Amino acid sequence: MAEEPSPEERLDRLERQAGDYLEAYGSCAQGTLRALQEEFGLGNAEVLKAATAMPGVALRGETCGAVIGPIMALGLALGREKPEDYEAFLRTLRAAHAFCRQFEEEFGSCMCAGVQQRLFGRSYDLTDPVQMEEFVAAGAAKQCRIPAGKAVRIAGRMILEAAP
Repeated sequence: MAEEPSPEERLDRLERQAGDYLEAYGSCAQGTLRALQEEFGLGNAEVLKAATAMPGVALRGETCGAVIGPIMALGLALGREKPEDYEAFLRTLRAAHAFCRQFEEEFGSCMCAGVQQRLFGRSYDLTDPVQMEEFVAAGAAKQCRIPAGKAVRIAGRMILEAAP
């Protein structure tokens, strides 16, 4: 019987998967969410589909998809099913808030434009085809693996710590 991987080994695997899925989907939101879904058995294909338009909130430079995907996963792992479950509501909000704080400490912002500024020295209007080409030429797929990987490590650790 195979030995269970350590928490750090799981987080390392999760980080690699998030980057691989980010590149496959071209979406930090779907890449991070899918990695967390697979690692922790969260949600389904419909949930993943719901994250389709989430990179930078429809490419507007708003909340980074590497933040949205893990927050969705935290909701799936810790969230409430019934409106009266106020304890689960607060637990999930606290976790999401702590996640955002840690992500901001690492990247200076939870906003896609701010993360781009940190990674590339500038932000790009990804709805503009010329700027999208520049973004890709700047190595976006490889560079965006960094926040995606860090994000799933943060969320993954929170999910592991919350497990019974």
